[in-house]
Amino acid sequence: MRTLRIWRTLLGVEKTFVEDIDLDLESRILIASVRPMASKRNRCGACHKRSPRYDAGDGRRRWRGLDVGSIQVHLEADARRVSCRVHGVTVAPVPWARHQSGHTLFFDDQVAWLATQTSKTAITVLMRVAWRTVGAIITRVWADTQKQFDQFADLTRIGIDEISYKRGHKYLTCVVDHDFGRLVWAAPGQDKATLATFFDALGPERSLQITHVSADGAAWIASVVADKAPTAIRCADPFHVVKWATEALDEVRRGAWNDARKAARQNDACRTRGRPAADAPARPDSARAAGIKNCRYALWKNPENLTEKQQAKLAWIVQTDPRLARAYYLKEGLRVIFKLPPVEATEALNKWVGWARRCRIPAFVKLQKSIVKHRASILASIEHGLSNGRVESMNTKIRLMTRIAFGFTSPDALIALAMLSLGGH
Repeated sequence: MRTLRIWRTLLGVEKTFVEDIDLDLESRILIASVRPMASKRNRCGACHKRSPRYDAGDGRRRWRGLDVGSIQVHLEADARRVSCRVHGVTVAPVPWARHQSGHTLFFDDQVAWLATQTSKTAITVLMRVAWRTVGAIITRVWADTQKQFDQFADLTRIGIDEISYKRGHKYLTCVVDHDFGRLVWAAPGQDKATLATFFDALGPERSLQITHVSADGAAWIASVVADKAPTAIRCADPFHVVKWATEALDEVRRGAWNDARKAARQNDACRTRGRPAADAPARPDSARAAGIKNCRYALWKNPENLTEKQQAKLAWIVQTDPRLARAYYLKEGLRVIFKLPPVEATEALNKWVGWARRCRIPAFVKLQKSIVKHRASILASIEHGLSNGRVESMNTKIRLMTRIAFGFTSPDALIALAMLSLGGH
């Protein structure tokens, strides 16, 4: 095998001449002088079209390559500039690195793969690069990868949700493919304009091919979907609907707790310091306030998951506070509806709305108005068996990436890493 071919293989370069090798044993750096073959010279770095040579640029440049053991490898070549008719004066591309990159293709790909497996701190130590360099490489690799795949191919059923990725109300809007379980699209923001960007990228024809869209009850999602994909069936996420009922139940519980504390201040004797005496008067209202305060998890959890102690606490609530017990039964009634067949669920939902409307509990009277507003999407979710479970799973994985990487300064780097890891590539 010729020496030129051996060095091309070791350096991981193609369409390249290796002119000279300089190894400095003291600094442990290997510098390979290279130049592109004729077919790769004098092209525009943006469009790769043949362009006339402009000048020699700022002299020779270096690109960081994959290390050979403990020795750092650098590729050195002339950074010529060309004059493109479309993009003007720009640096000519090289076959061993991406345009405007200071690292070789293999180096970028290695860092991008490591970013999907470990933390950015570990990458900076292993690859001997800066923290910000990792984010720039991830963004660059994803920009190159997405050109090779049609991420919107065969897209019919999608889930939409937002995720907080940083303090200060910094959000990403994510779109997930229900059929293949992959992350399709993500962008910084949490509003109509952000989601409209997805449908604009999807195009009018493909937007009409969307058959189902699952989401929470956010009005900004519903309005954009109704405008951009009018034929899609909107499905309300069961988890969020039951969460509304749980929040209404907790509002009733807090009201009952405050009423019990108020009654305790008015009716119960003041408690002295230390352990109460054996003949101290009973303080029933204080005991009731403490019991209501500590019953939150017994009210929140599903009946089949309650411990014996929580079951006893729930039975005590039914006996001592009928209003709070009624709120609990309303919450459980709404949860059970999602387990019924579509025909039975329709009738059960109508009965639940009538019950909540007459329950004389303001929190649930308000909730039933929201249920009536989202009635069609709730029934569609039951009929088609669609929820935002996949989307919430993706959100959890994105949060885990953020924690493992110890944060991201730029949302573009986080989106690129999420797409590389969860986009099916």
